[in-house]
Amino acid sequence: MPIRYSKYLYVMLFVCDLFLLNFSFLKSHDIIHYYYYDSNIPLFLLITINVAWLFSTIQAHNLKPRLISKIDESLKRFVKAVTYHIIIIGSIIYFFKLVNISRLEMIAGYFLFFVLVLVSRLIIYVAVKLQRNRVKSLNKILIIGNEDIAIRFVDIVASSKDNRYDLVDFIAASQVKRGSFDNLKKTILDQRPEEIFICLAKLDQHLCEQLMQFGEIYHIKINIVPALAINNDSFSAVINYGDIPVDDLVAGTYLSLDKRVLKRGFDVFFSTCIMIAGAPFFVALLCLTKLTSRGPVFYKQERIGKNGKPFIIYKFRSMYIDAEKYGPQLSKDNDPRITGWGRFLRKSRLDELPQFWNVLKGDMSVVGPRPERQHYINQIIEHKPHYAQLLCLKPGITSIGQVYYGYAENIEQMCERVNYDINYLEKVNIHYDVTIILRTVKIMVQGKGK
Repeated sequence: MPIRYSKYLYVMLFVCDLFLLNFSFLKSHDIIHYYYYDSNIPLFLLITINVAWLFSTIQAHNLKPRLISKIDESLKRFVKAVTYHIIIIGSIIYFFKLVNISRLEMIAGYFLFFVLVLVSRLIIYVAVKLQRNRVKSLNKILIIGNEDIAIRFVDIVASSKDNRYDLVDFIAASQVKRGSFDNLKKTILDQRPEEIFICLAKLDQHLCEQLMQFGEIYHIKINIVPALAINNDSFSAVINYGDIPVDDLVAGTYLSLDKRVLKRGFDVFFSTCIMIAGAPFFVALLCLTKLTSRGPVFYKQERIGKNGKPFIIYKFRSMYIDAEKYGPQLSKDNDPRITGWGRFLRKSRLDELPQFWNVLKGDMSVVGPRPERQHYINQIIEHKPHYAQLLCLKPGITSIGQVYYGYAENIEQMCERVNYDINYLEKVNIHYDVTIILRTVKIMVQGKGK
């Protein structure tokens, strides 16, 4: 059975975060105003910071006990709470014209708070995992159904980090049809399972009703595993409308408002920082591109963006002019169309840097599926119809496909890379985006681009 967290843990975590919040801002105030006689942080600001954090925590569901052991979910909700808090405090400082509040002090306070909470969350996460491993007990389960579905379900359960099941028996669907329900009951009682999973391609309503009644009498939990939810070629998910489970056949193709706002906010902030901090570097790349080969500095091309809308993508030119005078072509190793300087740009992926302008314009995201031309999209969809789901997202400067697979030289490789981007579609969050960005930086430094 899952660990039942103490009812006081929610309060303890909130108090811990509140303590770290106050400690961070008081300490940052002391550091920034070290040489000043007046070292007291304004009481009005301190009270506002605490009240705003209470509101932000509630809005972001930051301390749900069931999410404490899920570090990704915990950090995502914490980042959301901090974002709400920054907006509230920033608005108060602006509208009340609190000019005596140091902006540097506020930045230092948030930075210290983030680091301290990150450390505390990691400690809690490790402690919870150790506690779960210490008291872990396996539930005995029995599976009834089609063998192919049952095997897929067992593989998913076995690969899960939270696997807490011990399979005691499998009863094939054909065996259930041939025998009587009394024989089935006897087999189940001999094994004494705590849970039964029904994995049938086509549900037998009468059998399900009999098993549910049987489970109530003998206190055995009955679970029905939808075949679509574990199909390799399906991207469905089971969601609940009240007490009714429903298969969402296009799961992951819709981003909630808070995810869209956070992702767009991160894109604008990150792109602005890169373009401002890297301005001298951009100018150097611009000059070198112009001096090393004849033609324009920037390469412009139409790509397909969110919802199939075309847009113009910008890159530093890495090929000779008229490289595609015979039609669209994918680049390959030792491609003669690539200039000497362009080869370096591609290896280091510096040719992609102008796309941060596309991000600021709203055509692209920092992380997302690779933008393709309509010519290739038509061919990909013939082999991978699920590619159309990726058009619900803005394409990205970098992607999980580019990080883990790399550039594609033909349609077959492009189709293989689609599987990575579909995986990203199911896991869109800021933490995952930051992970992909860091891996991209590693590839740039190592010069393993193409």
